[in-house]
Amino acid sequence: MFYIKRCLYVFLFIIIISLVGQVTGSTGDKSPYYGNCVSNCLKQTCQNNVMLYKKGMEEKFIDHLIDLWRYRNFQISTFENLITWNCRDECKYQCMHKTTNAFIARKWKIPQFHGKWPFVRILGIQEPASVFFSLLNFFVHYKGLMQFRHDVRPDAPLYKLWHTFSIICLNAWTWSTVFHARDYPITELFDYVFAYSMVLASFWCMILRVIHGRSQKMTVAITLMCVLYFLNHFAYLSYNAFDYSYNMRVNIFTGVVGGIGWVVWSLSQIRKRFYVWKILVFVILALSTVVLEVYDFPPVLWTFDAHSLWHLSSAPITILFYKFITDDCIQLRKEAIDEEKQKLI
Repeated sequence: MFYIKRCLYVFLFIIIISLVGQVTGSTGDKSPYYGNCVSNCLKQTCQNNVMLYKKGMEEKFIDHLIDLWRYRNFQISTFENLITWNCRDECKYQCMHKTTNAFIARKWKIPQFHGKWPFVRILGIQEPASVFFSLLNFFVHYKGLMQFRHDVRPDAPLYKLWHTFSIICLNAWTWSTVFHARDYPITELFDYVFAYSMVLASFWCMILRVIHGRSQKMTVAITLMCVLYFLNHFAYLSYNAFDYSYNMRVNIFTGVVGGIGWVVWSLSQIRKRFYVWKILVFVILALSTVVLEVYDFPPVLWTFDAHSLWHLSSAPITILFYKFITDDCIQLRKEAIDEEKQKLI
């Protein structure tokens, strides 16, 4: 057991070093080629698009059709209009791919634009793979919660705690879907903030599970501190220029500390509660998949990047998490019943 613990701690240390060493960059949108392309597109195409309908009324119908054909690449579909895709966005999208092709022709590295890889848009959705895999995570959490409700009685210890955690996760994956579908400052803020809510909620649940059965005042105090800290985190990112490095550091610290807490607790309980291997494996795999966030690569088929694959990898391992909380609640309820019987003897 000692050697297993030591190997796990070494593994966690490697993960921490990898995360701290993360470096991000975005060269595509800083390229003069991209800047000139967008500027010319906005001046020529978007202004002309505004005048198309007026010209159709004032000039001959055939001239109007010629103009529509000339700017056919910038005609926004009805669905794209519904998610507020406009001519400016279309200019940026077209110029992004023109710039990418120019980089490839010069045998330069594929650039990122505004912190993102050049993806192929599908029905106006900017990152289709990440959207689909975010929905997959939402579905796994929803099915897990429904199965949890079916298998666990409402009077089981920690029943409400895990309900709260599941709802936090469902909310986070909802905003992940929205953000990857359409990138706005507000959707970006909600995606990052509520993603952290999952990390902080896992840390909170870890502490409450470790101290289960102790002082109720301690539980309330820890819950209050976590809620206040999250609100402070939300406010800081909302009322200032978005601080990506701060947000990353907070996520890393909270996630790693929470993960170590789960690992240590699981190893201390595995002889008494063998089913805790499920949360142990879940945490180790979850920390392992974060490597995809660090060692990023250009999207395969202009669709599947490391971030989308991270979303994909987090879905199946979540099944282990829900199996653990189900087994744990059933066991805790059984122990509580046994304690009550002992008092009556």
